[in-house]
Amino acid sequence: MISESALLILELAGIAFIFAGLPLLYLLRKKGMDVFQKLNWAVVFLTFDLILFGAFTRLSDSGLGCPDWPGCYGTSNPLRAMEEIRAAEAAMPTGPVTVFKAWVEMIHRYLAMSVGVLIIIQVVLAFKQIGAQRQLAIQGSLFLLGLVCLQGVFGAWTVTLKLQPIIVSMHLILALILFSSMVWFAQRNDSKTISSKAQDKSLPIAWIAFATIALLIQIFLGAWVSTNYAVLACPDFPTCMGAWYPAMDWQNAFYLWRDLGMAKSGEAIPMTALVTIHWTHRVGAIFASTILLLLAIKAVRHSQASISIWGKAILALLALQIITGISNVVFQWPLVAALLHTGGAAAILFCLVRLSAWSDCSFFSGRDVASQRLS
Repeated sequence: MISESALLILELAGIAFIFAGLPLLYLLRKKGMDVFQKLNWAVVFLTFDLILFGAFTRLSDSGLGCPDWPGCYGTSNPLRAMEEIRAAEAAMPTGPVTVFKAWVEMIHRYLAMSVGVLIIIQVVLAFKQIGAQRQLAIQGSLFLLGLVCLQGVFGAWTVTLKLQPIIVSMHLILALILFSSMVWFAQRNDSKTISSKAQDKSLPIAWIAFATIALLIQIFLGAWVSTNYAVLACPDFPTCMGAWYPAMDWQNAFYLWRDLGMAKSGEAIPMTALVTIHWTHRVGAIFASTILLLLAIKAVRHSQASISIWGKAILALLALQIITGISNVVFQWPLVAALLHTGGAAAILFCLVRLSAWSDCSFFSGRDVASQRLS
């Protein structure tokens, strides 16, 4: 007889296959790419959707909508746990468990599982590839599988450790690393990514790498603001608490291993620590934006249209980030602006990885694979 735990896993797997099948069926009907290439890009865009929905889960305080993992009160969906959910909601109407929050959290998990299912299919198809790209396909897909498993562990810890800020922040960073790795892998296996002519005038990989590192650091600072609920710690702009350099508490602000809302001492985190977290993100935005702006201008001025278009995209997304970042403060953290801020950061990362296809480093550009396919 199948145990309740095994039955729960089977039910969740079935739901994940349904979620994974929808984008896959759509792409399989499109022409112009083989099945493996279509699958690669399906995983990319589903992961981007997952990042956005993960942000919505966090911003709507739905992270503990189902306080256990991987199911919801030991079931595969909130409908089967409605009695427990309504009891928790009645006991604390504004608490972490409500019917709405339970559905948000479980849909987020379904999307995450569907990404895992697609990557498993990706691994299977990688072993069926032939030619020069077979080794890359196998190694890349196995790396992505390992990364998504690690991401799943952090997803579980997010719930079991009760939204500990460092865990939630690293969950987002790992999601973006997974996303950028998927973009890189997809374009390396895409015969239409680049041409040998475009590689004659390439971008320095050092510029792209430096900009990517700066962006990831800034994203972590932003995640640290969000997971510590420090968005409104500086209620004014451009100053913070009426000063350019307000009172700071660096020790508690960046003490990583602590519970949500707690300081290093175990007491409630002081307001000065939250101000420090917010102020640091603002300063980081100046440096990251400057670096990205310089790279974008260099790309826009490039003679290759396929390069300049990504520079223009980065410029537009930078403008979006500045507008939404300021809006989060001025308009008291509106949900739409906060979601766009997260999505904009992921989109800039996408542009940087796409630009790497025209870098002067064959490891990032896929010159060896592309040239063989185009010869």
